[in-house]
Amino acid sequence: MKAKIEFTLNGKDVSVELEESKKLLWVLRTHFNLTGTKYGCGEGYCGACTVLINNSATRSCATTIGEVADKNVITIEGLAQGEKLHPVQQAFADHDALQCGYCTPGMIMNAVGLLNEQPTPSREDIILGMEDNLCRCGAHNRILDAIEDAANKMQNSK
Repeated sequence: MKAKIEFTLNGKDVSVELEESKKLLWVLRTHFNLTGTKYGCGEGYCGACTVLINNSATRSCATTIGEVADKNVITIEGLAQGEKLHPVQQAFADHDALQCGYCTPGMIMNAVGLLNEQPTPSREDIILGMEDNLCRCGAHNRILDAIEDAANKMQNSK
């Protein structure tokens, strides 16, 4: 049965009338045409589909649209402020923390979620916090460096 689901998406109030059991990943990609959120494993293990829900990193392939009612959802497309990249996005670019780029949106969103919860993480905290986001290309050290740099810049800008 379809239901009207209202939530905030990248700073805008939106509503959809869909089956509540539809996966958020597919609603973002097909209904809102936000294709930065990637399909990886479809089971919540790889992290390619990570978005922020109420500022917490969440796997959109394992989340139903019904679960985001009245919540704030941010995708990679909504992270920057106009032309100004989010510090994590900028750090990924500065550190060349990508190779093929497929996992990059999920990595960035997971890193932002990590820094929202733990603004001054140690390198070990970053490793543990990013452990469940998979990169097949091997950019792991550059990803860790980028997150450390972003954390430092975000703390210094306060």
